[in-house]
Formats: sequence, C-alpha cells, structure tokens
Amino acid sequence: MDKKWEIISSKYLLESKWINVRKDKVRMPKGVELDDFYILEYPDWINVIAITEEGDFVLERQYRHGTQTVEYEICAGVIEKGEEPIVAAQRELYEETGFGGGEWSLYCVTAPNPAAMTNRNYTFLAKGVKQISSQHLERTEDIDVIVVSREEVKQILKDGKMMQGIMQAPLWRMFYEEEGR
Repeated sequence: MDKKWEIISSKYLLESKWINVRKDKVRMPKGVELDDFYILEYPDWINVIAITEEGDFVLERQYRHGTQTVEYEICAGVIEKGEEPIVAAQRELYEETGFGGGEWSLYCVTAPNPAAMTNRNYTFLAKGVKQISSQHLERTEDIDVIVVSREEVKQILKDGKMMQGIMQAPLWRMFYEEEGR
C-alpha cells in the first residue's frame, strides 16, 4: 500500500537563509484531508564526534535560546549550499574548536524530525584529531571548547546535560557498539 500523502496545495509562510516554513494542504491515502500541515525546510546539518589522539572527546558548551539553557554538545553546523558533508564537518570542527586532522568517516545519517522537517543530519567520526589553531568563530557564536574523557561523556549523557537528540543518538550508539552488544 502506498502511504505517501498527496500535496493538494502549498504556501510559504516564511522564507529565510536558515529556514523556510511551508503550509501544505494534503490528502492521506485513505482520503483524509488536512488543511494545515506545517513543514520546516532546513538545510542539511553535520555533527562531529571528535576524538583526540589520546582518546578524549572534544565537546562544546554554548547557550541555546530555544531552551534558554547552556548545553554540552558535539561540534555541529550547517552544510552550505553545494558543500559536501565531509567538507562541512571538517570546516565546522576547525572553525568552532581549532581541532583538525585525524581519520574521518561517515558514522550515521539521521532525520532530525521526518514528520515535519525536510533535512538530514550527517554525523562524522573523527579519530586522532589535534588542536591545530585557535577558534575562528562567527560574530554570533560564543562557544567554549572542553576536552573530556570517554567516561565523562557517558556521565554527561546519563545526567541529561546534552539535550540534543541528534547528538545523543550517535554517541549512545557508539558506546553501545563498543561494548559489543
């Protein structure tokens, strides 16, 4: 059975560099119509699980206005138009933390919220990174860089001090896979 919804009409309510908000009128396969289904069109994003040559993790702390909290995070950012995800990941890690180098691999791809958001999030694993520069922050960024042990990352996750699900999921997956389960 085809489960795809038919788009009857679409109207953009907001168009900007970082997000477009669209209101769709849709018909579901069983004939039910929804007059106001909202879609958020974001650019694709990246995350980086950055691990130093010594086996420690490069984390960030910054204020997040949506929740009005200061959060622990892994490096993250937007993939610029025409940019390859790996290039965006390496650029963001360098700009936000001053770390670089190492061996890079695509770890996983997730959809932050496939019900209402159009973008993908590419998480990269960067092993053996080292600090090669100071930060190169944009004027709107205020990021503290911290380097912590594997056990400290696990405790941060257990304590609920890293709130973003698209950052938690790859880290928990990595720890789960390392434990051989």
